[in-house]
Amino acid sequence: MNDQEFLEYAIAAAREGASQGGVPIGGALVVDGKVLGTGFNKRVQLGSAIRHGETDCLENIGRLPASTYQKATMYTTLSPCHMCSGAILLYGIPRVVLGENETFMGAEDLLRSHGVEVINLNSQECKALMAKFIAEKPEVWNEDIGV
Repeated sequence: MNDQEFLEYAIAAAREGASQGGVPIGGALVVDGKVLGTGFNKRVQLGSAIRHGETDCLENIGRLPASTYQKATMYTTLSPCHMCSGAILLYGIPRVVLGENETFMGAEDLLRSHGVEVINLNSQECKALMAKFIAEKPEVWNEDIGV
């Protein structure tokens, strides 16, 4: 499988979040060509301050040895925020593939400054998911990004 095919797992998770009325951001963690798990933003559904797509993905997978994280790629539909980037750095995930960063520019420079490879697939589908959500629920989006 290639990066676009693995991103589809994150997109499917984002769609699930949207179907539940949440922010349509999804994540998937892949190691050695295998999807270990996925997650999606559950801030609305759980009333959570920290369940973004990437952190929900990590939570859903559970504890892993450091050696597993060190071989992983995090796929995410949107540029990761500082919190999610911090989790990526904490666990030593060396590669992040994001769907897009036009809707929101996260902490990509922070990731790169710590040697993380960051790839933007510039996905029109990811942009469309976010545009629809922001148009329908701007107040929830602003809360999600701390505005």
